[in-house]
Amino acid sequence: MSYWLDSTGDPPLAPSPLEDADVVVLGAGIAGITTAYLLKQAGLTVTLIEAADRLVAGVTGHTTAKVTSQHGAIYAPLTSRFGKDTAQAYGAGQQLAADWIETEAAAVGAEPDWSRRDSYTFVERSSSVDGLRREAEAAAAAGLPATFTTETGLPFEVAGAVRFTGQAQFHPRRWLLELATRIPGDGGTVATGTRALGLSEGDPCVVETTAGPVRGRHVVVATHYPIFDRGLYFARLEPRRDLVVAGYPEAAGPDGIPAGTYISTEDRHSVRTTPGEDGRTLLIVGGEPHRVGARTSVTKHFDALCAWARKRLGLAEPAYRWLAHDLTTVDSLPYVGRFHPRTQNVWVATGFGHWGMTNGTLAGLLLRDLITGAENPLAGVLDPQRVTVRQSATEFVKANAYVATRFLGDRVDALTARRGVESLPPGSGRVVTDGVRAVAAYRDEEGGLRCLSARCTHLGCLVVFNDAEKTWDCPCHASRFATDGQVLAGPAVRPLPAAPPPG
Repeated sequence: MSYWLDSTGDPPLAPSPLEDADVVVLGAGIAGITTAYLLKQAGLTVTLIEAADRLVAGVTGHTTAKVTSQHGAIYAPLTSRFGKDTAQAYGAGQQLAADWIETEAAAVGAEPDWSRRDSYTFVERSSSVDGLRREAEAAAAAGLPATFTTETGLPFEVAGAVRFTGQAQFHPRRWLLELATRIPGDGGTVATGTRALGLSEGDPCVVETTAGPVRGRHVVVATHYPIFDRGLYFARLEPRRDLVVAGYPEAAGPDGIPAGTYISTEDRHSVRTTPGEDGRTLLIVGGEPHRVGARTSVTKHFDALCAWARKRLGLAEPAYRWLAHDLTTVDSLPYVGRFHPRTQNVWVATGFGHWGMTNGTLAGLLLRDLITGAENPLAGVLDPQRVTVRQSATEFVKANAYVATRFLGDRVDALTARRGVESLPPGSGRVVTDGVRAVAAYRDEEGGLRCLSARCTHLGCLVVFNDAEKTWDCPCHASRFATDGQVLAGPAVRPLPAAPPPG
């Protein structure tokens, strides 16, 4: 389980029926809650809808929660591809988001374990140093507090690093639950356990949900992967995930536990701390990135991450482990703005590229301005229809070639696979065939067999078994399903149907 979920309860929000509103917001992660909170502050009525029974229990509840404008080594590529103005605007937006969280937390009396820390992007190979020097120069030219250094406070040597001073970290769920409790009442509604199923655009728009229809002059789609297949987002986003372990190290370096926040550009190992139990410092370590639904053992990735954390940071036995999912765009900039070119009142926020704490907050600030008609200089930079998307044709082709390969190749593999369910051990699953049917078969710990259609209900790709979380994951667009078929994450909105056992 995620530490953020384990260390927080749920707010006492009274159940309420769906209410028509000026704005209906779908998804109660950092982007959805921040947007709903800001729009209510702006005087609009708001209905916030979350498919899960708990708020902030999805992607935002499984982050590493760094609040920084340093997003790996991003500013040199942005400057090279799109110019200094784009890099500067992106960095300024991230700094703005971090400053807003700090200011707003003080204003509402929230205590989200906020602390300012220096942030480091580091490399261990000397061959990577020149690239980091260019990154430091580009970030500084974009107006960010960036310098090149070889001193990081990590308990192992690095070849070089880019340091951003005055960045931050916090407890994301504690912060967002503070905001969420301020949404209900006086024109605000929060509905959990309610899944959006369909959308009819108009004036007003009508969102069909499992609890009935709800109407809004505006609709914000702030689900992790945008539900509703409009705007071709399924072709413009790549689903990735990192693994995270957290615990109390038995041995630290000579200077103690590292004080900053860190990420490697070479293997994406990530390090930060947070206040834990009994005044002890909890160490949070991320890494082992791979595409959602990849043909790989997630359990083995966890083993590799634990071995790295033990060797480098003295973390002998993690107390927590979880998966951090996110989406990357073809040009590394989020999509925040109109859902598709023809709409006037449906909006989207997605593609935060594993930096959702500032990007999700920034999305809320920008969507507030777009919906209320206020000018915002970032509107063009993050516009989902922006020209930089067309400039990134190579990345677009690569992402969709992978999807096409999995869509067709997995079917061929399934049809030619010879393994059945007889050899399936307890606690494991695999896709098998029964004639021309692909069946997702899972044997539970008691030996019972659960069989589902293996076709994702989004666009029909074959799901893959996740051996660490016991879920069925779609390799094409990252929908995730429980072993009983229920949707855990979109863009799918309908469960995997039951299927007869093979044979």
